Amino acid sequence: MNAMNHKRGAHLVRAARWMPSGWARLWGRLLAPFGHRILDRIDAGLDKGRLEAWLPDGSIRVLGARDDGPVCEVRLRNWHALVRLATGGSVGWYQAWAAGEWDSPDPVPLFALFMANARTLGRVARARGPMRWLARMAHGWHANSRTGAKRNISAHYDLGNDFYALWLDEGMNYSSALFADAGDPQEGLEAAQCAKIDAALDRLALKDGDRLLEIGCGWGGFARHAMERSDIRYDGLTLSTEQAQWARSRLPAERAEIHLTDYRDATGAYDAIASIEMVEAVGREYWPDYLAAIHRLLKPGGRAVIQYISIDDAIFERYAASADFIQTYIFPGGMLLSESCFRAIAEAQGLEWRDRHSFGQHYATTLRLWRERFDAALDEGHLPAAFDEKFVKLWRYYLMYCEGGFAGGGIDVAQVTLVKS
Repeated sequence: MNAMNHKRGAHLVRAARWMPSGWARLWGRLLAPFGHRILDRIDAGLDKGRLEAWLPDGSIRVLGARDDGPVCEVRLRNWHALVRLATGGSVGWYQAWAAGEWDSPDPVPLFALFMANARTLGRVARARGPMRWLARMAHGWHANSRTGAKRNISAHYDLGNDFYALWLDEGMNYSSALFADAGDPQEGLEAAQCAKIDAALDRLALKDGDRLLEIGCGWGGFARHAMERSDIRYDGLTLSTEQAQWARSRLPAERAEIHLTDYRDATGAYDAIASIEMVEAVGREYWPDYLAAIHRLLKPGGRAVIQYISIDDAIFERYAASADFIQTYIFPGGMLLSESCFRAIAEAQGLEWRDRHSFGQHYATTLRLWRERFDAALDEGHLPAAFDEKFVKLWRYYLMYCEGGFAGGGIDVAQVTLVKS
């Protein structure tokens, strides 16, 4: 493997070391009333669900409880956890958790509660003041230029094939599965990932002899399934050397090529294009370039299938104004879609938007199954020794945070067909 060396993942754990916290400790100790005011604001913003907060002084306070929604519990060990939340948003909230300043028997419904009430909470859990500008500045350093995109992709996907193989399905699909019933996933992760790929391929209606391009080919799971269904010629694009190595090893060289190539530099004419949860790594300023590339590379009448993650349009601008936990620690340069904005750009490029299908709760289930597999690998001692306890905590938090986001409904995943007119 060409995996990262000693202390793999350390670059992610230290991603937000620019965020000062000493002053937050001081204010957290001295101004407990400020903590209560933050709780007042959270309470006022909770239209749905119920939060039971165990406070540092030993008292218990119930927030929300006005309508059905996620029910959760949080134990505040130190008031300055709330100061971090109020000033640093989701970044500060993660830092408080990592420092042991709050915990919960199950953080997933807590994250779901915040996402379910994102509109009414407003800026309560968003970075503000100097923290907001620092976060935005740091995120700006990760802009997805050609060199920046390669660096950003490597930071996440080149953690090592041996790492991802521990908890992804056998096909190494790192995107939402599609279950017959997301609430009762009896078929298992592997079958549900195949169902997701089949749903995407059905949109493309590939015929023997067609040329298929995949933008963001991952570890080749989509490609392998597509070539089993049709006698096609396949080209895959990735910027991850680890992914390219794995994909090349599992695909027939006479029918498939994997290119370490930026989508902006791709050439050729294709009957169909697939892009499964790659667009989140593009960045808002590059959405026109991404869609222009799809239009340029498709033959007239050609079809593209895009699977994408979006955030509620009503909160998109607040989200885009700073950088959240995921952008800071997990996916440098990442940006969820504003579906309305992205669709408008696609249609302006001459791409018809057809047959959108969303399945956000299926992603919550997928993330839960990934976390169970990750925990099992830990329990069995299979995690490479180069990943330390700080990284393990970060990764579990990431999986729980995302699961809660999809369960809360403010973020969604969907497939759409784009047709070149």
